Amino acid sequence: MSSETVENYLETIYLISKRKGYARVSDISTALKVKAPTVTEMVQKLADRGLVMYERYKRDIRLTSKGEEKAKRVIERHRILKAFLQVLGVSEEVAEEDACRIEHHIHPETLERLSKFIEFVQKAPKSPKWLEHFRYFCEKGEHPPCEE
Repeated sequence: MSSETVENYLETIYLISKRKGYARVSDISTALKVKAPTVTEMVQKLADRGLVMYERYKRDIRLTSKGEEKAKRVIERHRILKAFLQVLGVSEEVAEEDACRIEHHIHPETLERLSKFIEFVQKAPKSPKWLEHFRYFCEKGEHPPCEE
């Protein structure tokens, strides 16, 4: 079982649980677009690793504190990546999709630097000139005319 798969399940269970108070095999199956027996098998493996509380034939699946901690880390990586991509001008839909792909493979040092960059841009007193110039460059393929 890959760490990406584990992280996807934990993130999904966390988000469903936040909404409903618990997750069920059917909820996870629908969210991840996999068959219920696949979810059941994976949830049993997650339970064996101490990441979820799950008893066969009981309906509710809940994260353990260890599972919740891991899920929150994945969600935070996702948030940072999506925000960074949106700063670059990537559409929300594409940023969401790409963040899902990247969040499992990014090095912690890179993530930390992206987080600092986003914080820097967001705390800038006004939209930084260089960011406006970058957007212009993306649209026109050239640097904006010099201001005199």
